[in-house]
Amino acid sequence: MKIGIVVHGPNIIDTGYALKLINMISEYGDVSVRLGGTMGRTAVIDNSLENIIDISRKLVPSDSLKIFHDEGVDIIFLLNYGKSHVTGQVFGYKVYNHYKNKITDNNIPIIQIERPGEDDGSVINWNSNSDIAFEIADALKLNIVSPDEIYENHIKNDEKSQSKRSIHGVSPGENILVNNIVIGKSTSNNVILVSKNNHITDIIGGEIKVHGIEKLGEVDLKTAIVKTGLLRKSNVTPRIIDNKKSSNFKIAFLNHAAVDVYRYSDASVVVTVGDDTTLIASDILYRFNIPIIGITDGDIDKVVENGFKSKNSIIFEVEEGNDDIIGGLIFDEIFHNKNILTNPDDFSSIDDLENKIIEIINNSNCKYTINKI
Repeated sequence: MKIGIVVHGPNIIDTGYALKLINMISEYGDVSVRLGGTMGRTAVIDNSLENIIDISRKLVPSDSLKIFHDEGVDIIFLLNYGKSHVTGQVFGYKVYNHYKNKITDNNIPIIQIERPGEDDGSVINWNSNSDIAFEIADALKLNIVSPDEIYENHIKNDEKSQSKRSIHGVSPGENILVNNIVIGKSTSNNVILVSKNNHITDIIGGEIKVHGIEKLGEVDLKTAIVKTGLLRKSNVTPRIIDNKKSSNFKIAFLNHAAVDVYRYSDASVVVTVGDDTTLIASDILYRFNIPIIGITDGDIDKVVENGFKSKNSIIFEVEEGNDDIIGGLIFDEIFHNKNILTNPDDFSSIDDLENKIIEIINNSNCKYTINKI
C-alpha cells in the first residue's frame, strides 16, 4: 500500500507524535511524508527530521494533499495538533474542502489524526470509513468524529455570511493572525472577524491593530489562514544547520512575514521591516546562522515563545509608525526595488549596509536607537 502523510504545524512535531505516528502508519505500507504549512519547517529542522519529512517546498496543507492524490497513493493521512479540539477539527474541515476543490475525483481516503495524546483527541474519516482509521483510534484511545458532527457544531453558522468569520478555540489576550500578519488581539472567548469589500473592518470580541490591517490589505475571509496565540508554543533548543551560503556578499529584503523566509537561507544578511516580520524571520534565519538588520518601531506582538537572533544582527528601532516608511526608503535607495542583490557595488559587508541605513534614517529626520546582537 502506498501511503501519503501530510504533517501540519510545529506542535505535532515538537510533541514527538509526528514521528510516532509516521512509524505507526508505516506498518500498513510504504509511506512518503511532506510538510503542509510554513511554521512547521523550523520544528522539522530542530528535531532533525528533514530526511523523513519533505520540507523542500512551501506548500499549504491542501496542496500537499493534492500532490499525494496526483501521485496515486492509496490513502492519505493529515497529522495535526491544534490548540484545541475545535480549532483542529475546523482546520481539518477547511483543508479537506480546499483539497476537494483542487481535484476532479475524490476516491482516495483522507484520514485526519488530531491532538493525539489529549483526552479530546480525535480521528476523522473525511471521505471514507477506512478500517485503518478505527484501528489507529483504538490504539491511541482517540475519539472517532464524523465530518457531519464538525459541520453541525462549528461550521454551519459561519457559512450564513461571507462577510463574517468566527474564530474557534480562542482565549482572551491572544494575537489574531491572518495570513501570518497580526491584525489584532482577542478580548473574549468569542471572536468574529468582519470584512467589507475584502478588507477587515472590525473584530467582534477583539481589538484591531490598525497597522496590521493596513499591511494585510485585501483578504478573502473564506479562504484566509487564521491563527491565534503563538505560532510555536514549545521552548526549544534551535538546531543550527550547515547550509551552503553564497560565496558572494548577498543581501535580501523582507517586509512581509508571510513571505517564504527559507528562500533567503543562503544570504549573507537579510534586512527585515516590521516588528513581527523581524521576530519571525530572525528566529528562522538563526537556524542558518544568518544575521538580520531589523527595522522596527517597538510595536511588537509575541508570536513565538522565543525569538532567536544570529550573532552580528542589528535592530534599528525608529519612531512609532516609521518602520514601513524607512523600509520603503531602504528598498528604493539600497535594493533599487529588488528583493535580492548579489555583490552590490556599494556594499561588501554588514558594516557598509548598516552605515548606509543610518544615513537614510538621518536624512529622514527620524529618531532611532540601535541594538547590536
